[in-house]
Amino acid sequence: MIDIRLVRSEPEELRRALARKGAGELLDDLIEADEAWRQLTSRVDELRARTKLKGKPGPEELAALQQVKVDLQETEAALTEADKRRAELLDRVPNPPAPDVPDGTSEEDAVEVKRVGEPADFAFEVRDHVELGGFDLERGARLSGSRFAYRRGAIALVELALYRFALAKVMDHGFEPVLPPVLVRAEAMYGTGFLPTDEVNIYRVERDDLYLTGTSEVALASIHQDEMLDGRELPARYAGYSTCFRREAGAAGRETRGAFRVHQFDKVEMFAFTDPELSPEEHERILSIEEEIVQSLDLAYRVVCTAAGDLGPSAAKKYDIEAWFPSQERYREITSCSNTTDYQARRLNVRYRREDRSLGLVHTLNGTAMTARVLIALVETRQQADGSVDVPAVLADYGAPQTFKYCHQRRTVAP
Repeated sequence: MIDIRLVRSEPEELRRALARKGAGELLDDLIEADEAWRQLTSRVDELRARTKLKGKPGPEELAALQQVKVDLQETEAALTEADKRRAELLDRVPNPPAPDVPDGTSEEDAVEVKRVGEPADFAFEVRDHVELGGFDLERGARLSGSRFAYRRGAIALVELALYRFALAKVMDHGFEPVLPPVLVRAEAMYGTGFLPTDEVNIYRVERDDLYLTGTSEVALASIHQDEMLDGRELPARYAGYSTCFRREAGAAGRETRGAFRVHQFDKVEMFAFTDPELSPEEHERILSIEEEIVQSLDLAYRVVCTAAGDLGPSAAKKYDIEAWFPSQERYREITSCSNTTDYQARRLNVRYRREDRSLGLVHTLNGTAMTARVLIALVETRQQADGSVDVPAVLADYGAPQTFKYCHQRRTVAP
C-alpha cells in the first residue's frame, strides 16, 4: 500500500502520478475518507477527555456526562465505519508509477527500449507449436477443461531442461533456489497486491481458505513477512520454482489456440529485497539476467517499458522481454520484471535496519527467469523444414534431446 503520510503531505503530486494509472479519483476518495477519519478521531479523543471529571460531579454535570457518553458511543461507531472505509480505499490505491514510465493504458503504449537479434527467416511454410507437436491440448481439455495441456515426450524433457538451465543461471548471479508452497493464506495475496484488486484471476480453495498462487513471487515476498532484515546483508535474492495457476478472467477469445495462455504453468521467478536507494540498479540487474538467459537460447527479442496504465497495482515500473513468435509474426511477452518499491514491504511489514540503526522499509523486485512461453518461442524459432526441432546445445547438460520430431502424436528423439 502507499504511505498515508504521502497522501497528506503531497496530495496534488501524488494525484498526478496516480491519474496515469487511472486511479486519480480513487485517491480523491481516499483523501476525503482520511479527512473524515481524522476529524472523527479528534472528536472521539475530545469526548473521551470530557468523560474524565474531577471531583464529585453535581446533578447538572452528571446529566451532561450522560449526554457526552451517548455522543461518544455514536461517534465511536461512526469512527469504526470511517476507519473501515479508509482502509478499503487504501488497499485499492495502487503504487504510483515511476516518473520515467511512459503514459498509456495498453500493451500498444509500451515503449521499446531495444531489439536484439533478427527474427528467423524460413524458406518453408512455418508451423506453430501445436503443429510441431508435444502439446496435447485435446487430452488436457478432456481432463481439466480449456486452457490446460499435457506436455509429452521430448517437449517435456526440453521444458524441464529450460527450468533447470534458468535456475543454474540465476544461481550464478547470487539467487538462492527455493521450492515454495503454492497454497497460501489471504495475507500473502494481499501483501503482494493481488488482493483485493485481482481476485477475479485467482483460484481459491474455499474449504481451507487458501489461494493457489499465480506466481512464486507471492511466497518469496512473504518469506520475510513481519521480519526485520540486517541492511548489511541486503540485497537478499531468491529464485523460486513452482507451478502457477491463473484463471485468466477477461481473456475469453484471446490465444484460444495453443499453450501461450493457459490456466496452469510452471515458472522460475527471481525475487529481491533491497535497500531503497539501490532498487533501480537492482531492477536493471534483474533485466540483464533475463536477457542473458534469452540470448543463451539464441532467441530474437525486444525489451519494452510498460505504460503506466498497463502496470499492475504493485508495480512502479516494469520491463517486458518479448520474443519473436514466427507463427504469429510478432513479438510476444515471455518474461517481465518489476520494481514494486516499498508497496509490498509496507503491506507485509518487511523492514531493515540501516547503518545508523534506524528502521526503514525494504524495496522488493521480481523478475521472470523462465516460463513455458520461452519453450513455445524456442520450438517455433528452431523448427526445420521436415517438422523437426533443433534444440539449443546449452540444454543438453540438463537432459534435453539434441533434436526431436513428432508425427501424429508419436515422437522420435535423436540423442
